[in-house]
Amino acid sequence: MSYQQQLSPWVIHKLLPNLKHLTITRFRRRPDAEAYLKVLMQSQPQAQFAITFDAGAAEFATQAEL
Repeated sequence: MSYQQQLSPWVIHKLLPNLKHLTITRFRRRPDAEAYLKVLMQSQPQAQFAITFDAGAAEFATQAEL
């Protein structure tokens, strides 16, 4: 995970068929992500979106194993 991604852990994903997703954008604060999500849902009512917290747990696990 890059430093820029660590600074912005809240991610909005567009949910696609076959359990795939498309990362739309990243935010530093959850309220900012929720506000942007409202705009997305109004502009694309047929699409499904999700907000996730990307903690980069895979990298922490790798560092802990060393």
